Parts: sequence; C-alpha cells; structure tokens
Amino acid sequence: MNKKPTLLVLAAGMGSRYGGNKQIDGFGPNGETILEYSIYDAIRAGFGKVVLIVREEILQTAKDLLLPKLEGKIEVDFVLQSIKSFVPEEFQNPDRVKPFGTAHAVLCAKDAIAEPFAVINADDFYGKEAYDVLGSFLQNEVKPDLHAMVGYAIQNVLSEHGTVSRGVCSMNAANQLIGMVERTSIAREGEKILAKGDGEVIEIKEGTPVSMNFWGFHPDVFADIEQMWHDFLPANKENLKSEFYIPTVANNLIQAGKAAFEILPGGKTWFGVTYTEDKPVVIDALKKLHDSGEYPANLWK
Repeated sequence: MNKKPTLLVLAAGMGSRYGGNKQIDGFGPNGETILEYSIYDAIRAGFGKVVLIVREEILQTAKDLLLPKLEGKIEVDFVLQSIKSFVPEEFQNPDRVKPFGTAHAVLCAKDAIAEPFAVINADDFYGKEAYDVLGSFLQNEVKPDLHAMVGYAIQNVLSEHGTVSRGVCSMNAANQLIGMVERTSIAREGEKILAKGDGEVIEIKEGTPVSMNFWGFHPDVFADIEQMWHDFLPANKENLKSEFYIPTVANNLIQAGKAAFEILPGGKTWFGVTYTEDKPVVIDALKKLHDSGEYPANLWK
C-alpha cells in the first residue's frame, strides 16, 4: 500500500491505579510525556498522522500540551470517547461509570482514519524498534485479512509495584497469533511468573509473548469491530463493568478465519506507568536514553 500510516493513541483511561492523568504527566528531562516519545518515534518511522482518543475533561489540556510542539511535524487529530459513544439509547445505563475498553476506543476513531494504522497506549513506552517494524508492516504488508501486533516477552513487561494486566499470546510456527487470553493479575512471585484470577493460578513461562496493546490494522477492521460491538452491547447491557477489548476482536477474527495476525519481533524495550511508584523508574530509563543519544536533548527543538 505504501501509504503513510496513522498512529492511534488510546489516552482516555481514567488512570485509577496511578492516581491521576498519567497520559499528561511529565517524565522526560524537559517534562516530556511518555506519549511524546511515542509520537517522536512514529514520525521517524514514517507515520503521517496521529489521532488521540481522549475524554472531554482532558481534551483542552492535551491540545495545549501537544499542538504547539507538533505543529509542522505531523498531522494531529483528537477524538472523544465517552460511555455514550456509539451506544444506542436503549443500551445506555446511567449507573455505568467505567469506560467500555480498548476496542470501543478504536471504534470511536473510525471516522477519523482511512489508512492503515497502529494502536498504542498513551502511557506505555514501546521503543524505536517497535515503531520501525510496525511502520514497515503498515506501509508494505498490511491487507484487509492481515493485521499485526508487536510481541513483548512477559518477563520484560512486569511491574515491581503490583500486578499488571497482559494479553498472553499463543502462536503457530509461522509467528502468527493463534489466540490470546487477557490475564488481569500477573506478577512475579519468587522464580515464577503467575497469573491469578477466577480462583485459579497459572504459571506463565519466561519468553511467552504478550500484547502490550501495540497493534497494526488495515482500516477495513473498523467494519468488523462495529459488528462485534453491536453483538457486545445487548449481551452486556446489565454488566456495568464489562469491557470490549482489542484481543477479543483479534480472537474473533482469527477464529472466524477472517484475518491473520503477524506477531512482529520489535518488542525490545518497554516500560510503563501503572502505579505511582513506577514513575522514578521511567524517569531514569528515559534519562539514560537521552544520555546515550537515542533521543536529542530536547525532542522538539
């Protein structure tokens, strides 16, 4: 296709565990947000546009933060996600406060994106290599029935300060995704990595690829997501905590034989902020990347 891809940033989460709007918190030596490093890496990997999914209450703050820095560097658009977005009135519940999840966030951007696109979390640092490999895939290989995700080894994406949620992947000999299970309580205990939930404890082997929510899609996926969303709503009308995840979309497409997902090997470096205690670790890691020359002294000058 060789068309400049778009970076879709999921920045509407509430940050409840972190205790604030980590999407707009400063971590770099000049107060840069993690998101700014993602956009910087995307620009140098050939992306032509960034679309940010935000909540209305942080929209202006996000614009004030990013637009002056990105002017003339990349096209920028903002899309709002609310608990009423794409939800017909008969499925709206006034008692719901929790967002509908990552696949719903992607659906909210369907009218803003017409080209191949990547999906990332605003508060995760994915590394230059990941943008390079996914950018190349989106410009040269993506098709309506072939999408991708960047895989990360489980032992490299844990937090020392609490449990994390990860999409644990199974793959075939061709490095394609067979299926993914969302494990919502993963932590290292002694020499083992354990996932707990629903009364069971599962050991996850070191080296197991997991999703850090870094996906690459052909724009035709929006139609598939919208169809699944229309199935999700009536099935979950009374469940105020139900979420519509991207891994659910991927699993459904794979099981229906509608699409395959390449697991790309670009996941060399990752760090993120789940808990407040993660912040000094991220600040130190970014400083080292600046000191090594991976990033200039100031990203935008």
